[in-house]
Amino acid sequence: METDRILLRPWQESDAETLYKYAKNPEIGPAAGWPPHTSVEESLDVIRTVFSAPETYAVVLKETGKPVGSIGLLFGKGSHVAGILPDEAEIGYWIGRPYWGQGLIPEAIRCLLRRCFKDLDISSVWGVYYDGNTKSRRAMDKCGFRFHHTEKCKTSPSGDICTEHFMKITKKEWASYCKGNII
Repeated sequence: METDRILLRPWQESDAETLYKYAKNPEIGPAAGWPPHTSVEESLDVIRTVFSAPETYAVVLKETGKPVGSIGLLFGKGSHVAGILPDEAEIGYWIGRPYWGQGLIPEAIRCLLRRCFKDLDISSVWGVYYDGNTKSRRAMDKCGFRFHHTEKCKTSPSGDICTEHFMKITKKEWASYCKGNII
């Protein structure tokens, strides 16, 4: 999948060094609920396990051919959304610190939403962000997601107790959003 500036492609083992370069930054992982990576070997293990899941993609700058972030879908029990339906998905993403504020993640989200609603026949896509992660919230806002609800005293994958905010966009809302926006 691609847009004007990025490609979404499967992660490759050869991406481990580049992944580590961004995933070791303490501003990245904790905001998404995972600890910073501590070695290239750990990043390689993440590529082999977590990033090998279906519908998980490296966000690659066309200009350089290198990954600068990640985006993917979670389904069923793999999702953070209690009671998620079989025809729903949860979207998750992050981008390296040097690329914040450039609109690359909203571009990637729009690209993956198009796949969800046109190719995968998904009825709704959920987005979840931790309290204080306003950048993630803004990315979802820019793509037509609407606030759904908040859950307090949740345990993140790294073991922290936090507040999670849930956003959602339905296929119908996405179609309406697309009519009013260039995507």
